[in-house]
Amino acid sequence: MKILALDSTAKICTAALCEDDALLILKQQNAGMTHSEMLLPMIESILGEAGIGVADIDMFALSEGPGSFTGVRIGAATVKGLAFGRDRACVGVSALEALAYNFITEDGIVASSMDARRDQVYTAIFRVTGGKLERLCEDMAISVDELCERLGEYSSERIYLSGDGAHLVYK
Repeated sequence: MKILALDSTAKICTAALCEDDALLILKQQNAGMTHSEMLLPMIESILGEAGIGVADIDMFALSEGPGSFTGVRIGAATVKGLAFGRDRACVGVSALEALAYNFITEDGIVASSMDARRDQVYTAIFRVTGGKLERLCEDMAISVDELCERLGEYSSERIYLSGDGAHLVYK
C-alpha cells in the first residue's frame, strides 16, 4: 500500500511517501510559513522521483495538529483535492503522536512538544514499552512550567523530549 503523508502544521513543511511500513522518500523544507506554496511542489517532486502519479496512491495521511490552524487547513485542503475525486482513504494523525514514534525502539516516557509561543507548548505524554506506544494524556496546550511539573511524576523513568518545543522544556 502506497501512502502519501503530509504535515503542514509545524514550522517545517513535510511530505513523505511510504510503501507498507517502509519510508521511500522524505522531503522537508523550513522556509517560514509558506507551506501553501511549498506543499504541492514537494508532492510533485516525490511522485516524480518515485515514478508514479497521484492515482497510484492508496491512502493519504495528514497531520491534524496541534499547530498552525492555517497549516491544518492547507494540509486538509490539499489531501481533499488529491484524494476525494479518486475515492482514496484519508487518515488524520496527531502531530504529537507522530513525534513520539521517533522513540518507538526506546522504553520510557516520551514528551512530544511543539512551541506554542509565549512560554507555552502543545504537548502530549506517551509511554513506550517493548515497541508499543501508550498515550498517557490527550494533546493539550500548557505552560512549559506545567509540562515540567507533569514530567516530574515520571522522574523514576527515562524521559525523552521530542519536537521543536523540546529545547524549551530541557532546562
